[in-house]
Order: sequence, then structure tokens, then C-alpha cells
Amino acid sequence: MKFSIIYEAQMVDTSRENEQAVFLQIVEQAKLAEEKDFDCIWCVEHTALTQYAHMSAPETVLAFIAGATSRIHVGHGVVCLPPAMNHPVKVAERIATLDILSQGRLHFGVGKGGTQQEAGTFGYDLGELQPMIDESMYLIPRIMVQDEIEHDGQYIQIPKRPIHPKPYQDPHPPMYMACTRENTLIAAGARGIGALVLGFSGPEEIAKKNAIYREAFRNRKAEDQVGFRPTEHLAALCAATVLDDREEARRIGLRGQRFFAESIAYWYQGGPKPTVDEELSGDEQAAILEQEKQQTVAYLSEEAIPVGDEHLSNYTVAQDAYGTPDDCIRYVQRLIDAGADEILFIFQMGGIPHEAIMKTITNIGDKVIPHFRAQEARKAQELAEVG
Repeated sequence: MKFSIIYEAQMVDTSRENEQAVFLQIVEQAKLAEEKDFDCIWCVEHTALTQYAHMSAPETVLAFIAGATSRIHVGHGVVCLPPAMNHPVKVAERIATLDILSQGRLHFGVGKGGTQQEAGTFGYDLGELQPMIDESMYLIPRIMVQDEIEHDGQYIQIPKRPIHPKPYQDPHPPMYMACTRENTLIAAGARGIGALVLGFSGPEEIAKKNAIYREAFRNRKAEDQVGFRPTEHLAALCAATVLDDREEARRIGLRGQRFFAESIAYWYQGGPKPTVDEELSGDEQAAILEQEKQQTVAYLSEEAIPVGDEHLSNYTVAQDAYGTPDDCIRYVQRLIDAGADEILFIFQMGGIPHEAIMKTITNIGDKVIPHFRAQEARKAQELAEVG
């Protein structure tokens, strides 16, 4: 079981001073995560989405984190593949270089981005991107493996060239797709790559998505394989604020969730600008989320996300991990039971303070991860005794 953190570089205050602070805080948080036995730091890639995500150059952030750490893995969640945004040759070169410098600690996912705001920045219509993404997706691992590459495709033409360097991992780092809708889960499984489930799905939805993905992976055909390294892996997003004071964790976490959901609604569906109510209690935030849920649905890659939580009255089984370490353990166990191989914790949602994130990382590292590591060790011992 893997425990990771994923970053959007989301912020309420977009001043240059705060923007700089957020990036430096991400590095500090990543260094603490390594100390606390987390497995991977993932970064998204978005362009021109003010407040929602300022993570426009994940390759730079991940390289800096890899250089500041020695054990924790780093991951692109995901590289956006419109050719004018990230040409496949440049993607292959950057991935291989960072894989070498991190000594094989790199993972990379691929996708198209989620909004016309982003696609239009590079001159594309979002609805026309998928064939380009598919062409690049199949091409990149070939570039990383073959001595020379020559490609004359519908969207990408590369004359015969040697492309350097080659990755540290042989044949190349594990590959993933951003998955929310059923067809993307089927595509990831059929193509033999990992699934990053980046929507705010609860355990019941994760179980359904896991079943879809596993069946597609099990029935995949060799000719559909992306790359040269089949990877069966499902990672599930988990919003979390884990403090000693449950009510404070709920207040901060629900405020962040509200900002996150309203930001998605703004950029993906043209909703109103997101808001932050600093002084509201957890119950007050929950009431607003419930009210907004009745009239607003936010979308992430076309997946409906309730702006709120139908189980807020009983947060030991809520669709989040806002609360104490014990609350987090109960919720994470439900995601594991639903089939997740990796928990993608998201802490940095709008307005959640750096200090609360650092405390959350400490609590998860000191109490949550050890619980599951011990659980895995007991199961391994039991299997060894049976064998």
C-alpha cells in the first residue's frame, strides 16, 4: 500500500509574495513527507487557472523536490500532452533526465488537461485533443527505448533522430492515466497502465471504478499496450486534514473543500468565483456545502463532484478524512477495501494553512501510515505461516 501527496499549488491569495511562499511551502512539506515515510509526491499540470492551480511547471517542481530528498518518489499526475504544450520528444527527454537524477524514483502519468481555458492557451479545441493525446501517449515510451525514433503520424512528425538520454528505470518509468469517467478507466486498463482516479469519489464509487479498471486490465490485448512496462495500479484521491482537534480539522478541511469545488465549478463550468469564509465553523461550512449541493455541481474532467457531502453528519464514514488520526484510519481503510493500491492525499486546498498541512503530514506519518504498515506486516506473517 502506498501513501502519497498530490499538489495543485492552489491558493486564495494570488499575490506574487504568496505565490512564492506556496511553492516554498510545498518543498518544505515534501521534505517532511519523506521523513514521515510517505511514498511519493505527485504534481498536476495546469495552465492559466488562477487560484485553482498554479502548478504550471511540474517538471521543475519535481526536479527540485527530487534534489532536496533522497528516498521519496516523485510523480507527474499528469503531463498534459497537446503537442504545442508538451511535445513528445521533450516529454521523453525530461522524464528520462529526471529519472536518472532521481535514480529511478520517477512515475509519470499522461492526459489532456480539463478545460478549454487551458487548451485554448495553446491554440486547441479541448474536444479535438484526444487523438493527439493518444498518439503522443504511444510514442513517448518508444522514444525512451529505441536508439533512434522516426514517426510520421497524423499530428506529430519526427524525422529519424537519436533522442537522449535514456531513463534510469529499464525500460522506462511506470506510466499512468488521469481517470475519472468510465471510458478513461477502461482505456487505462486496456492499455496496461496505472489509473490515477483524481475525482472526489467516495469508497463506493472507488469500488465501482476499481472493478471497471481491473476487468479492462485483465482482458487487455498485447497490441493495445502503452509502453513496455505493464502497470496494474489504482490510486485514489483522498482529501484530508488530520489534527488532534476533530472540529478544527473539519472546519479547516471543509472550508478548503468548498474552495476547491467552487474553483472547479468556476473554471470548468463558468460558475461564480470561489469564496473563503474564514470564521465559519465546521457545521456552518457543512450547511453551506449542503445548500450549494442542491444547486451546483462541479466537474473535474466531466465527472460530477458533489459540492458537499451527504455523510457529513457522520464523519467517521464521510467522503473525506477530516478529523483525528483515528478518523483518517477508518476512512483510508474503506478506500483500501474498495481496491485502492495508493492513497493520493490532497492537503493543499484553498485557504488551508501551511501549519495545518505540516501537522497533518506529521499525524499521518506518525499514526496512520504505521497502522497500515503494521497491518500489512501481520498479513504477510500470517501468509508465511500458512505457506
